[in-house]
This record gives sequence, C-alpha cells and structure tokens, in this order.
Amino acid sequence: MTNIYEVLRRPLVTEKSNYQLTDLHQYVFEVSRNATRTMVKEAVETIFDVTVVKVNIVNVPAKQSRRWKSRRLLVRRSGYKKAII
Repeated sequence: MTNIYEVLRRPLVTEKSNYQLTDLHQYVFEVSRNATRTMVKEAVETIFDVTVVKVNIVNVPAKQSRRWKSRRLLVRRSGYKKAII
C-alpha cells in the first residue's frame, strides 16, 4: 500500500451500520483486501482527524446461489473486507 487514501474504499451505509453509528458510535468502512488494523487506524486518524479506540476487521464472504436445473454455483457478489471503527 502506497497511500493512506487507498486503504479506505467507501463507507458502508446499511440499517445495521446506521444503528451502530447512532447508538454505539461505530463507523463502518469497506477497506482494501491487504489492509491491516494498524493501517486502517492510521488512515482514519489522519483523514478524519479523530482518535480511534478500536478497530475490528471482518472478511465478508461472497454471496453464492445455485441454479435450480444444473445445480451449479453462481457467485452473485464478490467478497470484501469490512472495518468497524
């Protein structure tokens, strides 16, 4: 990773992340595949000028489905890495 702006890809806005934001004061971002906790912490602290207490990272698996006739697996959405800060 050469740049801290490449670590954070985009914020994730879902019902669960809105609950975490309002009640638990946690922010959720999609991060790059090879990002570590320290890289995410440094990127958030420098970009948003805040102090980070804790970083949790989750590898979200790809969504798969089966075709009914041929029983083959299809990948509907690729997996990604999620950081809860």
